[in-house]
Amino acid sequence: MSAPIFQDPIMLKALFFDMDETLCDTKGANRKATQLMAEEAQRRYEVDGMAFARAYVTGIYREWSEAQRARYMPIIEQQSEGAFRIQLIRDLLADQGLESVEEQDAQALQDKFDRDRLDAFDFYPGITDFLAEARQYFTLVVITNGPEFSQVPKVQTINLAEHVDHIIIGGQEPEQKPARSIFEKALRLAECEAHEAIHVGDSLAADIAGAHNTSITSVWIQHQQPLDAELGIEPHHTVMHPSEIPELIRSLHQGD
Repeated sequence: MSAPIFQDPIMLKALFFDMDETLCDTKGANRKATQLMAEEAQRRYEVDGMAFARAYVTGIYREWSEAQRARYMPIIEQQSEGAFRIQLIRDLLADQGLESVEEQDAQALQDKFDRDRLDAFDFYPGITDFLAEARQYFTLVVITNGPEFSQVPKVQTINLAEHVDHIIIGGQEPEQKPARSIFEKALRLAECEAHEAIHVGDSLAADIAGAHNTSITSVWIQHQQPLDAELGIEPHHTVMHPSEIPELIRSLHQGD
C-alpha cells in the first residue's frame, strides 16, 4: 500500500475548491456538447451550426453586450434561467434568418446541449483519488459560482457529495465569488479560521480575489492563461494544471 499523501495536520484544516476547471474538465465537456449542438442545428436548419453553438455557449456564460444584458437579465429575474436560454437560442437562430423557431424546438436544442454536456462532464484524472486521501486529513468544501440551473445537475452527475464534505453553489447564495460572504460560509462549515484554509481555483477575479478578500491562502490553476497585470491580483501559489494540486498541497502542508 502506498504511503499517504499527507502527514497529520498541524495548522491546515480545510481545503476549498472551485469545481469547473479545477476539479472537473468543464471546457472539455463544453467542447463536446458544442460540437454536437452545432451538428444538430446545421442538420435541422441548414445554418452555420458552429457559429450558432459557440454563440450559445458565450451567451450562457453571460459574456454579453450591453444590449444583450438589457434583454436577458429581465428574463432571468422575472422568469427563469431556462427561459433565458430558450430565448437565447431563438435569438441566435433569428440572427441567421430563422425568425419563426418554435419555443418547443428551441427547448429540444437546449435539452440536447444539457444532456450532451452532462454525459461528457467528469473529474480530471486522479482527482477523486486525491480527494479521498485529502478527506482523511482535511475538511473539503467546494465553492462553485453559477446558476442553480446548470450547477446542480453537474454536481449530481459526478456525485460530488460523495467526495467532499460541503458544497456551496453560488446561484443559491446571496452573493457569489469573490464576495467575502461565500468564503466566510465555507469557513463556518469547515469550522476553521482563514489561516487554516487554502482555496484552489482557476479564476483570478473570482477565486483568487475572493480568497484574498477573506485572508485565505490562494492557489491559482493557470491553464495557460496569462497573468492579467491589470487586475492587480497575485496568487500566493500557481500550478499549471489540476494534476499538480496534490503535490503542491502536500508541500504546503508539510511546511506547517
